[in-house]
Amino acid sequence: MDALASLTRDLVSIPSHDDESTAGEYIASWLRDHTDARVTRDDHGNVIARKGQGDDSLALVGHHDVVPPDETQVDADSEYIVEEREDRLYGRGAADMKGCVAAAMLAFRDADPAGELVFASFVGEEQGGVGCQAAIEDGFAPDYAVVGEGSTGYSAPGTTDVAVAHKGRRGSTIVAEGAAAHASEPEAGANAIYRATDAVDVVRDLDFPETSVLGHEMSGSVAITEIDGGSAWNVIPERCEVTVDERTVPGERAPLDRVEAIEGVTWRVDQDLPPMACGDADFADAVLDAATAAQAATPEHVVKPHATDAGWLAQAGTDCVIVGAAEPGEAHTADESVSLAVIERCRDIYEDVSESWPSE
Repeated sequence: MDALASLTRDLVSIPSHDDESTAGEYIASWLRDHTDARVTRDDHGNVIARKGQGDDSLALVGHHDVVPPDETQVDADSEYIVEEREDRLYGRGAADMKGCVAAAMLAFRDADPAGELVFASFVGEEQGGVGCQAAIEDGFAPDYAVVGEGSTGYSAPGTTDVAVAHKGRRGSTIVAEGAAAHASEPEAGANAIYRATDAVDVVRDLDFPETSVLGHEMSGSVAITEIDGGSAWNVIPERCEVTVDERTVPGERAPLDRVEAIEGVTWRVDQDLPPMACGDADFADAVLDAATAAQAATPEHVVKPHATDAGWLAQAGTDCVIVGAAEPGEAHTADESVSLAVIERCRDIYEDVSESWPSE
């Protein structure tokens, strides 16, 4: 078994949905054993390694936590099942994203970097990027980053593209409060459901946020996804809550606070995962050149529909792109898998970029 396939198998076999510590220790130990880099495992569990010197730094970024496995992905002893079939490796975390963590580890080991090269594997990405946020708060601030989330199969099946932007996600709750009364005397109370539905009408009339990133149009969305109100069939409801899912784009947000013009209605933000936009066209082009050299297909700059740790990094000032082996619809599934040939391709891209960027 070749080194990358073997390393990927080892990483995927380590359970890391409840506790990432074993996977983090494996990565840190491997880097200490196979490189002369400065390797740290911070108080949060993130693994960060550095080598090379230069005024600008480039980071290869991933995460080693995973979502809980399907029952078919664990054995009787609750160990992860890892299988190889037809040049694909199957198992929880293979696509999202331990295959590309392994590719980044080998690229980091082998590259003769053009500047300072950083390897980072974060915890808590699946919980909203808590590990990446903590690292940023502690001073993690590379100038550039290639994030190994999925970018394969966007422009064409099997093609590993370069994502220059992705949407974020803002989840929020509209709370409508009224006054309870017997349903036979509705005028004696104030119907919170009526106030909530007035707020829903406001949301339905909002325009979706739009922007453009390096010539690519991006459109967000706003949708009501849940509604919960009332206590009994014969009671005028005194409270109703409405959940809003908003997919955000760089620099734009829907004006959801307009619902607060309705009597008894308030609005709160429960989660705000930032979008990402690469602000350096030369960097985006350099990574696209590396992706082109690594495959027979012709990759493109693309945008992704969902949030990653690249959003937190971009918000903190890092110019990011995303290059990874996972294909749309592969992550978090019961038969999650990754192409071994494509993670090898990603390794080549990471190494090429590490040796050519920052450019002189």
